[in-house]
Amino acid sequence: MAGGSLLSEVDGPGAVKAMGGGQLVRLADEIRQFLVTSLAGTGGHLGSNLGVVELTIALHRVFDSPRDRILFDTGHQAYVHKILTGRRDGFGRLRKQGGLSGYPSQDESEHDVIANSHASTAMSYADGLAKGYQLSDENDRHVVAVIGDGSLTGGMAWEALNNIAAAGRPVIIVLNDNGRSYSPTAGALATHLKALRNGAPGGSTFFEVLGLEYQGPVDGHDLSALQQAFERAKHAGRPVLVHCVTRKGKGYGPAEADDVDHLHATGAFEPTTGKPVGTTQRSWTSVFGSELLALARQDPKLVAITAAMLVPTGLHELQRAHPDRVYDVGLAEQHAVTSAAGLALAGMHPVVAIYSTFLNRAFDQVLLDLALHNAAVTLVLDRAGITGEDGPSHHGIWDLSILRLVPGMRVAAPRDGRRLAELLAQSVACTGHPTALRFPKGPVHPDIPTLRVVDGMDVLRTGSSPDVLVVSVGAMATACVAAADLLAVQGIGVTVIDPRWVAPVQEGLAVLGERHRMVVVVEDSGEVGGVGDGVVRLLRERRIATRFLGVAVPQRFHEHAARDAILTAAGMDARSLATAITVGLDNVTAVPRDLRMLAERSS
Repeated sequence: MAGGSLLSEVDGPGAVKAMGGGQLVRLADEIRQFLVTSLAGTGGHLGSNLGVVELTIALHRVFDSPRDRILFDTGHQAYVHKILTGRRDGFGRLRKQGGLSGYPSQDESEHDVIANSHASTAMSYADGLAKGYQLSDENDRHVVAVIGDGSLTGGMAWEALNNIAAAGRPVIIVLNDNGRSYSPTAGALATHLKALRNGAPGGSTFFEVLGLEYQGPVDGHDLSALQQAFERAKHAGRPVLVHCVTRKGKGYGPAEADDVDHLHATGAFEPTTGKPVGTTQRSWTSVFGSELLALARQDPKLVAITAAMLVPTGLHELQRAHPDRVYDVGLAEQHAVTSAAGLALAGMHPVVAIYSTFLNRAFDQVLLDLALHNAAVTLVLDRAGITGEDGPSHHGIWDLSILRLVPGMRVAAPRDGRRLAELLAQSVACTGHPTALRFPKGPVHPDIPTLRVVDGMDVLRTGSSPDVLVVSVGAMATACVAAADLLAVQGIGVTVIDPRWVAPVQEGLAVLGERHRMVVVVEDSGEVGGVGDGVVRLLRERRIATRFLGVAVPQRFHEHAARDAILTAAGMDARSLATAITVGLDNVTAVPRDLRMLAERSS
């Protein structure tokens, strides 16, 4: 092993424990080279993992995973852990269908305890594990929660700290402090950590005031110092916080030089420069960011809130132009929503830009702090629907089911960039109630022109006969129009409607539905409680007996894969939609043999 690759010999933590100091330094270098080379082809979370190489090696040197539990908060930084626990060979298919998850995964390894990749949760899991081991008299097992300073800004993290410190169980918290989440860490915590990093004199740290033992700051790239700190924490017999100072993107020049987010997350890139490869198309997010800036120039009362995701949600353009009108509250979605309600009560119109999946965390605030108070706040839900490679915890398939429960909430779903601009302008012009705007991840869809407008809804295709009314929700319009064109060739008349505003369900859909043999709703959201359920209820209330077909995302946890692959598997591509409609009409003989065979299999 002395002359060859050390990394190739690592098949588990035991191999790391057997190495000497010089070998460990070499191993750290090899891991960084491997991460850059591998992620250049697949994309993934690069900067955060480059920053925790030594930290992760030291953890596996001191603790005995999987008997000792090592939990990674958010999981962005778990790639090194995956490498050291025998999964290096799987990185060629990282975040691809059937390949390694980009986050810890219980299905992959006994070394992964939790699969949730939402922030600020690991310390709560650790608290529960420690309680369970104490009750089971397994006091020789250690529980370690690795959490970044960005994740520590979330309210749930503070709730966990409050309980861990008071209980006195020997939970070990490893604070990976690189001064950032995506953007620089926000709030008073960031100021306190900066003072600790700089060795500012003073009294007890905040963590010591709570009742935790504080160790640090420790150089997060000094293997010897890390091991010594972890050994002390391991034998402390009480809750300990080890403050490790790391550099995001460490050891890779392009990542260290990237001021935006130190190449936090990348697509495929050129390894010598860090520059992305392939055609760069305009994204839904960038369209939103540009349009919001244009609206803000016209309306001084328009402000924006981000939960530590300024660039990923497209608010950086507005922040550059009007820094006093953009608020970064840290990874605190609940606070973001209620703070927005306060801004609205003060006469502003706040736009809360957030990933769809993270809205789940703030449902109570949307219900009781926005809707109950009729607060004119606009929620902009990026990454709605199937998001692709980030996997089950990031698919935004719950938002319509949640928001349709909220009294007074109006939800818009643009089908393309032009409609995004129009609906955003309409949303921020609303007063007296909250609004939401949802759109998917990825390149914005080509514009689909409106043939005519009926009751405020866009008609995208008109059937030659009133066979089928397809209600297309947002970004599903491309597939719906393609399916309609395919069926038109077979003599099936399909009218495609884009309601634009999809919640509450518009009354005009009942009138249109009654004129057709079948109504089909297609939405890239969960099948339970979505727009389809609303249309069914409307038809029943109006005693309309038109046949109904709902096509939506099965309400389960979908693994990581390309968005199109997951939608196709769910029967939501144009060909599958055409087949399902044909089956629903009992019109199998009207289509060619290949479609007929598909229909027969579907039935």
